[in-house]
Amino acid sequence: MNFTSPRRRFASAAVAGIALSGLLAACGGSDSQDSGSDSAGPVTLDFWGWANGQEAVVKAFNASHKDVQLKYTKVTDQLTMQKQLTNAVKAGNAPCLLQNTGEYVTSWVSQGALADITQYVEGEKDKFNAGSWATGQVQGKVYGVPTASAPAFTIYRTDLFEKYGLKAPATWDDFIAAGKELKKHGVKITNYAGEDPSTLEVLAMQAGAHWYSIDGNAWKVNFKDEGTLKAAKVIQEIIDNDLNSKLSFADYAAVQRNYDDGGTATRQISTWQMSGMVQNFTKSFGDWALSPWPTFKGEAAKTPAGTNQSGNLTLVSEQCKSKEQAAQAALWMSTDTGAVKTMASPETGSGVMPALADSDAYVSEAISEKLLGKNYEPAKKVVSDSLGTVTSDWTFGPNWTAMFTEMQDEWAAVVSKKQKVTDLLDHMQEWTVNDLKQRGISVKG
Repeated sequence: MNFTSPRRRFASAAVAGIALSGLLAACGGSDSQDSGSDSAGPVTLDFWGWANGQEAVVKAFNASHKDVQLKYTKVTDQLTMQKQLTNAVKAGNAPCLLQNTGEYVTSWVSQGALADITQYVEGEKDKFNAGSWATGQVQGKVYGVPTASAPAFTIYRTDLFEKYGLKAPATWDDFIAAGKELKKHGVKITNYAGEDPSTLEVLAMQAGAHWYSIDGNAWKVNFKDEGTLKAAKVIQEIIDNDLNSKLSFADYAAVQRNYDDGGTATRQISTWQMSGMVQNFTKSFGDWALSPWPTFKGEAAKTPAGTNQSGNLTLVSEQCKSKEQAAQAALWMSTDTGAVKTMASPETGSGVMPALADSDAYVSEAISEKLLGKNYEPAKKVVSDSLGTVTSDWTFGPNWTAMFTEMQDEWAAVVSKKQKVTDLLDHMQEWTVNDLKQRGISVKG
């Protein structure tokens, strides 16, 4: 599914012991080193980010605000952000505002790096879709304003499905059955890159799994719950029956050629991933269509919250003196019509869907008519409908990035059939509990 990329391999700095109120209480930063200021004149807030379009948004903000100004610094990418933020927090000069993605929020909160901005933004909650709003929360407190959402769906080769008498898979059982038919003709139904276990993550998320949860004043770890095992069963059947390609995204162009040539017939993706297909395809324009994310048999539609969203949160640092102004600036960047349009457009921004509750107006810009051809109009409804079924109850644990790096190492053995998915889950259960204990964090599991 490839919701993630190697840039997620950043291992967080060791998390200090947590007691709750304790469990995720902020340590508190040094006000003396902050870019926000209470002195006379406009408040200047440092803002770090990497997404295309942010400089234009900052320019528009500064032109329309007299009392608050943003000073933008473009960071290379998500990985670089984590490294630079670690250094800035230690030095006591973290920026007031920073771009980041959902999987890092809990880790940064547990290190006391982020400010609780609930009181400044909770009144605007209804402007955002529930799934996106949830990514900025830890224990009911809000630490970030969402800037993008990731509607999830299946994109599939209509010519291949029609040629072999298949319909778009409505359930994962249908998906496996279609994969077995396509296999007879030398076509794989999906691709599992050996470095990318996000396939397991998103299916577990959809199935109602909770790898991390909070139990009293401790973290609870469970990689063997009912939802995860349900997801593991689907993945194992696909691997056991050789229904998947095994192309690494390290050679991105080769993966895209495989889709373009008809070697692999489907992807479970979001809108922003379609740009790579458009940029690399030469043969199959117009042969692709969208269908809803497959369900587990007998269950209602539920789609995972994509975890690798370009610019999905604007966070406020604990070291910021002007937290209220920073929170209001973050809200403006996510709700101002001009700012939202700038970021949503592939030409001026990142080509991502906004996090707003009513994002229908942006769907037509977020999907490619060139790629979908006659299937473009029906695709709009698929995207809009998926935004209403995104899961909003997934929790990223305080050692998520280190855990995910370990899972990446083990996932390759799953794809190559050297171990079962359940073997991986057993390992991750033991490893994650031990890692949290070594960090001095209270854990059950």
